[in-house]
Amino acid sequence: MINFQNVINDIHNNLKSSENRGVVASYIPELEKQSAKSFGIFLKPINGENCHVGDWNTPFSIQSISKVLALSKAIVFENNKVWQRVDVEPSGNPFNHLSLLELEKGIPRNPLINAGAIVIADILVTHLKHPKQDFLDYVRNIAGDHTINYNLDVAKSEQNTGFKNFAAAHLLKSFKNLNNDVDTVLDFYFHQCALELNCKQLANAFYLFANAGKCINNKQHLSLIQVKRINAIMLTCGFYDEAGEFAFEVGLPGKSGVGGGIVALLPSNFVIVTWSPGLNAKGNSLLGMQALEQFTTKTKRSIF
Repeated sequence: MINFQNVINDIHNNLKSSENRGVVASYIPELEKQSAKSFGIFLKPINGENCHVGDWNTPFSIQSISKVLALSKAIVFENNKVWQRVDVEPSGNPFNHLSLLELEKGIPRNPLINAGAIVIADILVTHLKHPKQDFLDYVRNIAGDHTINYNLDVAKSEQNTGFKNFAAAHLLKSFKNLNNDVDTVLDFYFHQCALELNCKQLANAFYLFANAGKCINNKQHLSLIQVKRINAIMLTCGFYDEAGEFAFEVGLPGKSGVGGGIVALLPSNFVIVTWSPGLNAKGNSLLGMQALEQFTTKTKRSIF
């Protein structure tokens, strides 16, 4: 029987004094305020006691991790019709590149790059009566925590600096792959990315992807086939042009965000979340990637 608390304690001790902690994201000015010294880990088993260490209880901007949650809601509305508007292939490019979008006639490579996530946002704006509030309520419900909220300062900061997202949205609109007004869709998208959760709340929110579509309150939100699809996309596309490296080193479906969070899971076993704001050259948390590699190596728990 593995003592997971001892494992994550060891990993935290191994990494917490690392001199190379990466670089905190600065292209969204509000994110630059985070301390590179922050580092937390939270593990939520499907059966068993939660384990945590470090700064697991500090809220942070989940950024692109929110794309998985948005996708899970869009699939409920449109199921397989989603894949007519976004593909499921790894991009091999950074999250905000636009070259493939024009080459492939406005169909984003996958729903976890920015262009793909903007299409998913468009679907939610179409179906939700009050998109921002309704999506927030969805995240609160699956996480079982009604204290979760948007960080409005981060949302505004993204709005003021999101020039490539505006470019992507207008390009999508030119190919008729955006049904709503560009400003309306991006306002939702910027708020979506500005969701603020701590490691525990994020693990709770992602519990349904490890638990056959049932959230922590045992309510069925997704079918088994929908969970299978989402987990597959996380494995192949969750880390942009470092997705292959994450599969190679860690071997779990997962998703990163430029706020320094990473969530990963082993179906029917656990969800694990790390947070360390310093990013590597690919835009993924440097210590988070190292922590998860050590975790699956020490526990021998991965999908491979």
